[in-house]
Amino acid sequence: MASLAGRLSRAYFIRNTATLSRNTGPKSVNATFSRTAVSTASGAVLPKPVKVPLGLTRMTIVVVPFLYVGNLISKHFAALLEEHEIFVPDDDDDDD
Repeated sequence: MASLAGRLSRAYFIRNTATLSRNTGPKSVNATFSRTAVSTASGAVLPKPVKVPLGLTRMTIVVVPFLYVGNLISKHFAALLEEHEIFVPDDDDDDD
């Protein structure tokens, strides 16, 4: 499994990074940059990606319940800590 992940990450890295070729002659440097994520092999710019419909709504539907569950977990854990007197907030009487 690890070798498969390594091969896939290496293939992705090689495909999506710039390829530099350098001539070792004096004062001569040739560089060829290739990004397959934004252009084709011939150099043409790819069309815009497909926009996901209701993207913000879907994100909200996923994020809000997990924020609520995290809030419940932290509230119950704080109550547990206070019940066992591990962490008890100080009662500050500010009568000033």
